[in-house]
Amino acid sequence: MIKIYNEDSYEKSIMELFQSLGYTGYYGPDIERNYKDPLFRQDLENLYLINKSLDGEAVSKAIETIQDLGIGSLEDLNNKFMDYLQNGVSINYWKDGEELSTHVKLVDFENLDSNLFTVINQWTVIDKETKRPDVVVFVNGIPLVVCELKSPSREDADTSEAYTQLKKYMQVIPTLFNYNAFCVMSDLSISKAGTITANEDRFMEWKTTDGSYESTQWADFTTFFEGIFEKNRFLDILKNFITFSNDSTKKVKILGAYHQYFAVNKAVNSTVKAIESDHKAGVFWHTQGSGKSLSMVFYVNKLQQVLESPTFVVITDRNDLDDQLYSQFAKCSDFLRQVPKQATSMKNLKDLLNNRKANGIFFTTMQKFDDYEESLTDRDDVIVISDEAHRSQYGLEEKVDPKTGEIKIGAARRIRNALPNATYIGFTGTPISKSDRSTREVFGNYIDIYDMTQSVEDGATVPISYESRIAEIKLDETVLAKIDDKYWELREEAEEHNIERSKRELSKMESLLGAPEIIDDICADIVQHYENNRAQELTGKAMIVAYSRPIAIKMYEKILELRPNWDEKVKVVMSGSNKDPEEWHEIVGDKSYKKELENKFKDDEDPMKIAIVVDMWLTGFDVPSLATMYVYKPMRGHNLMQAIARVNRVFKGKEGGLVVDYIGIASDLKKAMSEYTERDNKNYGDMDVDKIAYPNFQEKLEICRDLFYGFDYSDFFGDSNLERSKVITNGVNFMEDLSRKDTKKSYLKEALLLKKWLSLCRSRASEKERFEAAFFEAVRTVLVKVSSDKKLSFHEINAQITKLLNQSIKSTGVINVINVSEEVSLFDPEFLDKVRAMEASNLTISLLEKLLNDQVKGYTRTNIVKSEEFSDLLKQTMNSYINGHITNDEVIEELIRIARLLRDAHNEGEELGLTEEELAFYNVIALPENIHDFYDDETLIKITHELTESLRRNKTIDWQKKESARAKMRRTVKRLLKKYDYPPSEMKFAMEKVIAQCELWVDESA
Repeated sequence: MIKIYNEDSYEKSIMELFQSLGYTGYYGPDIERNYKDPLFRQDLENLYLINKSLDGEAVSKAIETIQDLGIGSLEDLNNKFMDYLQNGVSINYWKDGEELSTHVKLVDFENLDSNLFTVINQWTVIDKETKRPDVVVFVNGIPLVVCELKSPSREDADTSEAYTQLKKYMQVIPTLFNYNAFCVMSDLSISKAGTITANEDRFMEWKTTDGSYESTQWADFTTFFEGIFEKNRFLDILKNFITFSNDSTKKVKILGAYHQYFAVNKAVNSTVKAIESDHKAGVFWHTQGSGKSLSMVFYVNKLQQVLESPTFVVITDRNDLDDQLYSQFAKCSDFLRQVPKQATSMKNLKDLLNNRKANGIFFTTMQKFDDYEESLTDRDDVIVISDEAHRSQYGLEEKVDPKTGEIKIGAARRIRNALPNATYIGFTGTPISKSDRSTREVFGNYIDIYDMTQSVEDGATVPISYESRIAEIKLDETVLAKIDDKYWELREEAEEHNIERSKRELSKMESLLGAPEIIDDICADIVQHYENNRAQELTGKAMIVAYSRPIAIKMYEKILELRPNWDEKVKVVMSGSNKDPEEWHEIVGDKSYKKELENKFKDDEDPMKIAIVVDMWLTGFDVPSLATMYVYKPMRGHNLMQAIARVNRVFKGKEGGLVVDYIGIASDLKKAMSEYTERDNKNYGDMDVDKIAYPNFQEKLEICRDLFYGFDYSDFFGDSNLERSKVITNGVNFMEDLSRKDTKKSYLKEALLLKKWLSLCRSRASEKERFEAAFFEAVRTVLVKVSSDKKLSFHEINAQITKLLNQSIKSTGVINVINVSEEVSLFDPEFLDKVRAMEASNLTISLLEKLLNDQVKGYTRTNIVKSEEFSDLLKQTMNSYINGHITNDEVIEELIRIARLLRDAHNEGEELGLTEEELAFYNVIALPENIHDFYDDETLIKITHELTESLRRNKTIDWQKKESARAKMRRTVKRLLKKYDYPPSEMKFAMEKVIAQCELWVDESA
């Protein structure tokens, strides 16, 4: 007989896979232990062996320390434990009257084979509740990883359900998660890892076992588990790629992604080689949004150990970037085991470098090197990390001013002169220009490339679309392009007299772009575009990039003139100056005000939705829900790519980011993209909404029309909200017809894609197209809900349809599709009459069948007799309907009859004075035909009470899994029934049913 490949089968597969990796496997219920202790005592004894050079008293004290981590939140206790895991436990203990101190290792990271690697399935833990996670991974008896698995063969059980279960475990058995390094959720098709603080969308796949990015669009479960849990790699991850990022408000635990793990190790190896050779460690190119700042943290942490405490100098090209990067390192100072410092001047940096022989992470900006000609230090153990290493910032060449004869030294040369023996590495989110020899000359070649295509594939970022609005605002593109090209041409040359000319050209562009009629047009268009297309997108966060500081103020004032009630919604974020007009001061504010705006913009619930910026926040600033950027500033190359990457961060429900262009960056965007990898160019080289998103939207719209062939939804375009609601209901009814089973499946997929493309091209779609898309989305929403196995809420369906209609059609007062109360119950006496009155029969049948199935499923878990009885009734009725033996009206009446029988069964216990639990036992005891010839009701109820009480009294938590305990339970039941001579000799089959109900009760209780 072929068995279904279910959750239990998958669990056994994972156990086999771990054992093939050299882990020792156990079955949890076979281990005699205290269930309130999540540690595996047998392996914990190994701590005495890996610390054999220490006094046993010290090791015992360390075990006591990790057993009792104190009082605090799960994040606090886990943070404390991770420090013990990665760095050992500092212990003070007494011996022979003397207080001694030492360091006890929990894991021997230097000697792999000294550790015990164990995997146990069904590991029971008792805390606030009793729970039994599927698979737990231990090192030296410490439960470091919890794996929650879901059945590969059940459509309703997936990784989302696994995530929900993990979060539940953290609430009810937190003692297990005090020791958690990370969690795993897997249903064979999808396997992801994340930490105790990670949202579901931050659980990530692990797609390689060797660091290559080939064929990683879909990675199988073996790649995931072998990729993470190969013993050497697992220990490396535990020690070097898990960190808490802590600030005053919250703790965030971070697990390095697979691309960070392999790239950082490549960078460490490259740096070690460079120290012995040309001091060029290379360039680390990981596309914007893929975690570059944290990769730097992991790199610094690991290199500290490999090189025995080198000193790091981190160089950025702007003060705000210096602050942002410094802030990330400061949040990880516990992990780095030292607090980074920001140099206030070159003298301060020199003192910091020379007042120590090891360690130190110092931040500075490139501008501080401008007029500095001395050597800061001759030390050769200094690593210089450059953030965003590019030609515009670095140059080794000297230039002569033709007017003054003054020699200007390139930035890279000045830094090299100041740190002559240092080793240099560049981190960048955008590729180095093919013509940029300077950057390669300073840093060397690429260490690792993680491009845009890979990042989107992995879910680390979302794609970006581009929309041009230039034609609508009537800018003189010829003059604009001419001035813009000249400005950038001269800036590239970087000679002093040309810079002066560039400033003169700049003033012309300022007067052109800042002209009142242009500002009026642009602001009016932005306001209209935002309100009609983007305000309802996710949290409504948007960014406007202004050409200059004066233009930013003009745009702010104009937008408030157009929308006076937006004073909390829109703010200006830019640097201030002592020369600023007095009326700017309140708008621009000081440093603390900018920090306040930063917190407000990052808060998805805050009323601040639109930030007008010039330079600030265009690099290194992350707001995941930010989905829209309006660009009114010429940008090129990596500056442009960094800016638009503000909208590529991952956020739940975010299909992609949208860049709306008011200045003509299309050609520069194409030039910048030409430097990307070949597959990036193929996939994202053309981001134009008109060429990509809008045609795709139209294609999906046409497909949805075809799938609805034969159904007239023209009334949806009328003025009556009631008629629209009826059309939606009838549309669902049309798709629910049994003959359209395959059509419905295709429709659900295509309508979802239609919604995705519309979110990126709403402003391009005509009103009729948006109306039509709103109809298709409303039908899709209801179909998903009535098809789902999750509990149906009519209120939720109505709320979603109302929201869709209000958003897409700008109408109010939508009539509910189905006018019933929020809480739907089969036991509501009015409910069945309301359902019978519904006009759309296919939808009525689907709703009733789903509700009945939900109720029968409830019985399946608790009452073996009633679940079989009603399941058979339901199957017979639906089979008769499917085979055409009964009409739509007849099937509705039959389903309503079954619903009433269910309601009567629910009330039966109350009449007999039995609880729902006791009623299940009564039903099975009283099941045999003619049983009342042998026993009266009073005796059957007495047997029921005693049986229930006996099971409760003898309950042990291992009944569900341990066969010996189950056998004991069966003996107990048989002894009790024998007392009443139950069952009669001619009804011996009844005993099997009673035992089956008892086992069902045991399983449900566990």
